[in-house]
Amino acid sequence: MFHSFETLNISTIDGICTLTINRPEKLNALNEKVLSELDSFFTEINEDESIRGVIITGAGEKAFVAGADIKALSELDGESGRDTARNGQRIFSKIEECLKPVIAVVNGYALGGGTELALACHVRIGTSNAVFGLPEVSLGLIPGYGGTQRLTRLVGKGRALEMILTGRMVKADEALHFGILNRLEDAAEKAHDAATALLSSMLKHAPLALGAAIKAVNASESHSETGYAAEANFFGDLCETEDFKEGTGAFLEKRKPSFSGK
Repeated sequence: MFHSFETLNISTIDGICTLTINRPEKLNALNEKVLSELDSFFTEINEDESIRGVIITGAGEKAFVAGADIKALSELDGESGRDTARNGQRIFSKIEECLKPVIAVVNGYALGGGTELALACHVRIGTSNAVFGLPEVSLGLIPGYGGTQRLTRLVGKGRALEMILTGRMVKADEALHFGILNRLEDAAEKAHDAATALLSSMLKHAPLALGAAIKAVNASESHSETGYAAEANFFGDLCETEDFKEGTGAFLEKRKPSFSGK
């Protein structure tokens, strides 16, 4: 049994657990509490034999997860920036390495850390209003929770660089074409039903075989710890720049940034 969470709603039916990030007033943005509770959940799930698969989604109709807490980001320096990136990478790797299938149901905006969270899941099903994006460059940053690594492996170097360097938003049909989404449904309820049906088809099979398959597929991607370490280091370095202070300041002040290259 899971202990009570403040930012996550948990419900389980027939071995399928639906985890809903429940901060709709903040568009389910990731903050320290959400990350801590995701960490706890994915630690506890490995010991809970009653749960065999997980669906992750966001509360409300507007967003799956609309990024991180920019106010908190704006206060980072080099050391705390590297620590923040490494912690997010560690938690999202725990999701990717979960030996029970994890499906993201992406309804609405999945920006920044929201895209990175979806990428850490084994499968992604989107609604027609799903929108992905890694807009960190507009803040003078880069994705720091594994996004530079997972997106590149999923869609290829060219498309990953296009998305990351422009920071542009990718709508659902393009995300399906790129391979970010496995499937596309026209409404959140249908997407959740599709995720449930897909998990049910997986869970007919031997749990140990499913876990081994996840391990084997992850191994085939040859994770580069060097790549993740580089991402965290660059993220921390950028937290010391004037452009980072300008980018986050402009966002919080609701104005366009003026970058100096310093």
